[in-house]
Amino acid sequence: MNTSRPELQHVPDAASDHDTNEHASSPNAPAAGNATRIQCDLALWWHANARDLPWRFGRTTPWGVLVSEVMSQQTQMNRVVPYWTAWMRHWPDPEALAAASTAEVITAWGRLGYPRRALRLQECAREVATRYGNRLPRSYDELVALPGIGDYTASAVMSFAFGERIAVIDTNIRRVLSRLFSGEESLGGSTTAKDRDLASRALPEDQAASVTWNEAVMELGALVCTAKSPACQTCPVASDCAFLAAGRPGLGERRTRPRQRFAGTNRQVRGMVLAALRALPADVPILPRAQVAALWPDQVQLDACVASLDEDGLIEIIGDEGIRLPIGRTRQAVAGANADASGTHADVNAAADAGTHTGVDIDAYVPTSQPDATNV
Repeated sequence: MNTSRPELQHVPDAASDHDTNEHASSPNAPAAGNATRIQCDLALWWHANARDLPWRFGRTTPWGVLVSEVMSQQTQMNRVVPYWTAWMRHWPDPEALAAASTAEVITAWGRLGYPRRALRLQECAREVATRYGNRLPRSYDELVALPGIGDYTASAVMSFAFGERIAVIDTNIRRVLSRLFSGEESLGGSTTAKDRDLASRALPEDQAASVTWNEAVMELGALVCTAKSPACQTCPVASDCAFLAAGRPGLGERRTRPRQRFAGTNRQVRGMVLAALRALPADVPILPRAQVAALWPDQVQLDACVASLDEDGLIEIIGDEGIRLPIGRTRQAVAGANADASGTHADVNAAADAGTHTGVDIDAYVPTSQPDATNV
C-alpha cells in the first residue's frame, strides 16, 4: 500500500492496436491518441486537486477503505469524514466492529442515513473476522460474496485498497465517461452493458495508472463534471470532451423516477424515531410509549414505521413499556461519533452534485443503480 500521494507516471494508451481497430467505428470508443492525452491530463489534475480525505493516499487499511465506500453511498463526502474518523477510532478492524452491540453501531452511524447499511457492515465485519482471520480478502469474488458488498464496492476496494486493475463504475464515473467519450448525457438507471464496455476500454492498461484513472474520473464527476451544473470552463479535459463539443445536449436529463419528497415520508418518521433513541442518556435506554407517540401526529403511520424498524432489527419493542435500540453483547461509549458529526444530514437528493458515491449494491438498496446503500 502506498503511503504518500500518488506520483505522476507515464500513462500508456487505453487500448492495444487490435482494440483500437476493432472499435474504430464505434462512437463510444476512445481514440488511442485522445485517450492517452486525457489520461495524462486527468492524472495531473488529480495530483493537484484531489481532496485530502483521511482514507486516501495509503493512510488507512483496506478495511478502512471499505468502510469509507459503504458510508459514502448516497451521502455527501464531507459529511462522511467525521463519522468515518470516529468509527475507525472505535472500531479499527473487522474484529472490533464484530464485537460491538447493535445499539452501539446504530448510535455511531448517527445521521448518515440508511442505517441498515450499518447492520450490513457489521455482518460483513463478522464474516471477515471469522472466515478470513480479520483481514479483508483480496479477490473480487470473495469480496462480492460478503454481506452487503456488491459490484461497485468490491471493485472500488480492489482498485483503491489493493491497487488492482479493474473498472470501477459509479454514477459519477458513468456520467463523465458518457459525456467525455460518447457525447451523451448519462440518464441514470441501472448500469448497462454499454456502460461497462466503455469503462473497460477507457481503463489504462498500466495497473498503477488504472487506479489513478478510477480515482481521477470519480473525483472529476464529484467536483467538476457534476450532474446539473458542470464547470466546463475549469475542466482539465474540456478540449477533448465530445459532450461539450456537441453543445451539451440533454444536460441534466434523467430517466429515473422524479425525486421523492422527504417531508412526511416513512423515511422521515423512521429517522425521527432513531434520532430520539440515540439521544437517550446511557442510563435511560428505553423511550417510553408516550414519548414515542409524541414524535409524530399520524399515529397509524408512526406505528407502521416503528413496526418496520423492529422488523429490520434497528430497534426493539419492549411490550407496552416503549422501544429501545437493540441490546448486544458489549457496551462502549460511542458518543464521540455523534459529537464529531452533529448536525449532519444525508440528503440523498443532493447526491449527484455533492461528491457522493451513488453506486449502491443490490442486496442492500433496490431503487438505485448499483448495490450497497440501504434505506432508513
